[in-house]
Amino acid sequence: MNNILRFPDGFRWGAATAAHQNEGCNDANNWSLWEQQPGRIAGGQVCGLATNWWDLETAAADFDRAAGLGLNSLRISVEWSRIEPNPGEFDARALAKYGQMVGLLRERGLEPMVTLHHFTDPAWLGEMGGWENPLIGDYFSRFTTRVVDALGDQVNLWCTINEPTVYAFIGFHEGLFPPGGRSWRRAAAVLRSMLLAHARAYRVIHRLQGDAKVGLAHHLRYFLPADPANPFDRRVADLYDQIANRSVLDAVTTGRWGPVLGAGQVVTQLIDTSDYIGLNYYSTTHMRFDRTQPGMFFTRQAFLPELASCECTSDGQPFCEINPEGMYLALKKLQAYGKPIYITENGVPDREDVQRPYVLATYLSEVWRAIRDGVDVRGYYHWTLVDNFEWSEGWGLRFGLVGLDPETQARTPRRSAELFSRIARQNAITTEMVQAFAPEAGEQVWGVA
Repeated sequence: MNNILRFPDGFRWGAATAAHQNEGCNDANNWSLWEQQPGRIAGGQVCGLATNWWDLETAAADFDRAAGLGLNSLRISVEWSRIEPNPGEFDARALAKYGQMVGLLRERGLEPMVTLHHFTDPAWLGEMGGWENPLIGDYFSRFTTRVVDALGDQVNLWCTINEPTVYAFIGFHEGLFPPGGRSWRRAAAVLRSMLLAHARAYRVIHRLQGDAKVGLAHHLRYFLPADPANPFDRRVADLYDQIANRSVLDAVTTGRWGPVLGAGQVVTQLIDTSDYIGLNYYSTTHMRFDRTQPGMFFTRQAFLPELASCECTSDGQPFCEINPEGMYLALKKLQAYGKPIYITENGVPDREDVQRPYVLATYLSEVWRAIRDGVDVRGYYHWTLVDNFEWSEGWGLRFGLVGLDPETQARTPRRSAELFSRIARQNAITTEMVQAFAPEAGEQVWGVA
């Protein structure tokens, strides 16, 4: 018997990328400066050439690989520091090059989804206070205007900001991203600034391009109580969901600030500033009440050992918890907001390609289940196409469907690339695919049907 889980016609199958992680050879943004500071990046590594996409010939070859896999879309970002190297000065050559890049995508049948801000800022912006500068909304609107003016005839799907919670809290509270802050108050202020800038950019894009689809990419971690019977575990799981998830989603739909941001206040300019919700989903996390952790709202976070990813971050902790049902739960949570959903990132670090086929088969089966149950999911973008520079982890985590040797720039497709290719080409998951690439996933996959 050949079972089949078929996805809706027109479903977007893509991969997600980011400018700094792929283009390489950029010394004008805050991350290039950060990488030069001792101890900031695991192993003292630097981005270097990355995947060398600023060379359009190299980029085109990888776009050929994406099209050859049967993908019909690719998520890229533009680098603010290349486009506006000095405040108010715009580089026409950089804008033209991004125009060529999206043209190359379209020539290959790859619908571009373009992200305006993916973690990096121009160095000059950092010197002026970055996202804590009260004029940041003006600066970002100015930048957005120039990009849309240059690319709008080739781009209809825009993502304003990637993972504003990650940018704000890892950079300004945990200190692992620039500028290395250690303040909840600063992190919350930056997150407010990013959401307000998103709202202004949303209106700028729609003023210039009325039929555009505009959203942001939200990193949603599904928080589960470590002990569902313990009311304190349930409470801290809900608290983290409010802070990390609902605060952003409520802001760009209802305009209401959530906890940390200014509970209860409605900001009219934020209301309904999202045509879709971008979901970056990687993991569930189990939350345990712990009175010895006041700085973490009396909470200890953990991954269940039996669900832990095989690759760990540089601190020795698993990158994520592999729990397919978490994808379904995340999508059902987003359904309440009444917006179409794009899964703008999902993947697992797996240099040896041991877990990735299982993750693809099972997580996508849960996407199918969510669609069957009425969730309006329009597309899935795998993180990532080619191994890239993973921020503070350097080259230590490998997410690519295609492996990369950063020294030689040699590419090697992984076995999971073929599985993803078959799914994309057939717009479906079949028994044959699962048996061939991830037989251990069979019970989980067909259990959703």
